[in-house]
Amino acid sequence: MIPTETVELNDTTLSDFTGEALEWEGPFRIVECTRALAPSGLPEMDYALNPYGGCEHGCIYCYAPGHTHSDLDTWRVVRVKRNIVERLSRELPYVDGTIGIGTVTDPYQAAEGRFRLTRGCLEVLMDKGRKVHIHTKSDLILRDVDILSEMDCIVGITVTSTDDRISKITEPGAPLPSNRFRAIESLIDSGIRTYALVAPVMSSLEGREADLVDALKATGVEHVMHDPLNMTLVYPDRMARMGIGASSKADLELSRLLRMNGMDGNDVFLM
Repeated sequence: MIPTETVELNDTTLSDFTGEALEWEGPFRIVECTRALAPSGLPEMDYALNPYGGCEHGCIYCYAPGHTHSDLDTWRVVRVKRNIVERLSRELPYVDGTIGIGTVTDPYQAAEGRFRLTRGCLEVLMDKGRKVHIHTKSDLILRDVDILSEMDCIVGITVTSTDDRISKITEPGAPLPSNRFRAIESLIDSGIRTYALVAPVMSSLEGREADLVDALKATGVEHVMHDPLNMTLVYPDRMARMGIGASSKADLELSRLLRMNGMDGNDVFLM
């Protein structure tokens, strides 16, 4: 069950937020962070920036709850870091390097449409001329093309299937794959360096690898990374009930097709 200590919308809790008409009504808590940036252990990202805690996507393969000592239901309560833009402004003068946005949780999950914290952070980073590397599953990122097109940035969009039906099972709260393919194409058309990330590669992709590569190729993306499903990082019982698991067969076939089409993403960080 979703915990009941979620904060309801009212004039007090939203006094610091401005923006467009609000539609998202998912469970959330308003919190304050003690720092905005943390050292990142990810390739080519010096610092990690996560405007939200938790994630409403509900992906059955998510490893983040385990890393943050949360259970899946608690993880789906979004923690809105109301002061993160201010904290970022204070911390930036003391750090150098690339800022990775969305290293633990999606910076463009639906809550961003309401609270606009990711956009606020991007405005600060653009003003300071900082390089950013964004990772998301959401086409909401297209809202910020006006900022991203003026920045030194790389964007990675995750897709795991071409089948919207399968996505509704494995990623029930995330935008559909069809929307993500359109986002990749739109970002590339806007001149923003963009790659695709197929992660994790699951058994549900078996026999559909060529369809995925064809769909990615149609977007114009030239760099595609992929990672196999690591069953030690997820909830195997939950996945087993859905008949989904790891697949070295799908991973190998995807790798072969990507190489054959000149879309191997090993050089993505040299874009």
